[in-house]
Amino acid sequence: MLIEELDDLESRGVSTGLVRLSGNAHLVMPWHRLIDSASERRLGKLQIGTTKRGIGPTYADKAYRLGIRVQDLLDRKILRQKIEVALAEKNVWLERIYGEEPVELEGLVERYEHYAERLGPMIADTSLLVDQALRDGRHVLLDGAHGTLLDLDHGTYPFVTSSPTVAGGAAVGMGIGPTRIDSVIGVAKAYVTRVGAGPFPSEIHGPDQERLRELGGEFGTVTGRERRCGWLDLVALRYAARLNGLTSLALTKLDVLSAFAELPVCVRYRLRDGSETEDFPAHQSDFHHCEPVYETLPGWQQPLDELTDVSELPEAARAYVELIEERLSVEVCLIGTGRERERVLAQRGLEALARP
Repeated sequence: MLIEELDDLESRGVSTGLVRLSGNAHLVMPWHRLIDSASERRLGKLQIGTTKRGIGPTYADKAYRLGIRVQDLLDRKILRQKIEVALAEKNVWLERIYGEEPVELEGLVERYEHYAERLGPMIADTSLLVDQALRDGRHVLLDGAHGTLLDLDHGTYPFVTSSPTVAGGAAVGMGIGPTRIDSVIGVAKAYVTRVGAGPFPSEIHGPDQERLRELGGEFGTVTGRERRCGWLDLVALRYAARLNGLTSLALTKLDVLSAFAELPVCVRYRLRDGSETEDFPAHQSDFHHCEPVYETLPGWQQPLDELTDVSELPEAARAYVELIEERLSVEVCLIGTGRERERVLAQRGLEALARP
């Protein structure tokens, strides 16, 4: 919960006075979590693998125009009316479809009025604030939280999240025009991970998956679930570069691969008819049944966490990075070489990232 995170930061001496919250953001309500969890149980073996945190139902209500937004916290009358309208429908679903207990109105309204007292000073027109910053010549960083294949429109549907996750969605979500974006920095691990169900061509089978998971600390941030791990998939990464219009790429966790003598890299998919392609399949059924075609590169088998310059990378590690640049036609601008925040190598200097 946002308030818990704010309290945690304040308790550690980090001021949250500059935090601003968009009044247009939608609130995840208690019934959203209940419906999300119950819906997954009802799907059984066909589960999507959601975090069960209510994200999908919240977006569904947004599209259905039944959502409750942050700005509604500022008007007690509107807040109560919207909760009443929502509960009149949601409690029917909870009781009759999912066999859950209904959500009580009174305690809920009181709780959200308390939230309003805390969050009220932070609610702002964030679109206007960003526009003013850009007009003043300041640098603005928009940060996306999900991978391209989780995009609602272009991902591996239905095993996706409930919103746009490609770079174009940043302009829509922030409320600025797409021409205001000067550069798009993609972020990709030196291997591939996935949480939840869905197709995963380069998934590792056998003990190397567990080894990679432990070395990389690959457990879900929200749920703690084990992430599925696979070798680098250049077909999917090229697809992500195309959809996002990447101008550069930040490659993280290169150090995790130091433990392996050989490194398979998926460079093509073999389809059901036996043909091979370097392009991401347009049809879901092709992707579900494709097989990875690998090129195997030698590993470097030495630690990277003490390196201070790109020139110090082992030859095999340098070749791994260069293969990615060549196949994507995108520069790798940053290389992660350790767990600590400081363990990042910049090919052209960090200041270059601020320029288009």
